[in-house]
Amino acid sequence: MSAMKQYLYFEDFEAGQRYDLGSIAVSEDAIIEFASEFDPQPFHLDPKAGSDSMLGGLAASGWHTACLGMKLLYDGLIGHSSCQGSPGINTLSWKRPVMPGDTLTGTAEILATRPLQSRDEMGLVTLLVSLANQDKALVATYENPVMFLKRKGGA
Repeated sequence: MSAMKQYLYFEDFEAGQRYDLGSIAVSEDAIIEFASEFDPQPFHLDPKAGSDSMLGGLAASGWHTACLGMKLLYDGLIGHSSCQGSPGINTLSWKRPVMPGDTLTGTAEILATRPLQSRDEMGLVTLLVSLANQDKALVATYENPVMFLKRKGGA
């Protein structure tokens, strides 16, 4: 997609489409700050505790990773769309730890679309969001149904 992003409606999505969501760097300070407030397990707060854990070093909370994925999804796709929110997450999987200095890159693949019978003005788009580190190793995935407005007057 070009620098000038098209505003997207339900009708613009079809199964198989892929969107590059951009990248975000992860710092030690950000890992500790997030963990201090939301997931204060020792391996998210202290490099020594992280080294002593199965994670092999200070690692971001999985919830931090999910939030970074949401930021990329917003910036790369839903921030320039008719998104009306989501009824939830179908699946969320953390594949490997996110460490200080990692740069995460996101992609979204459209798995399915369907009009909502209960809300004629909307449709549901199911996304598979994938996050990979700078080595292209998958760190997290989640399947997320998202509601989008249809264009007024149809296609």
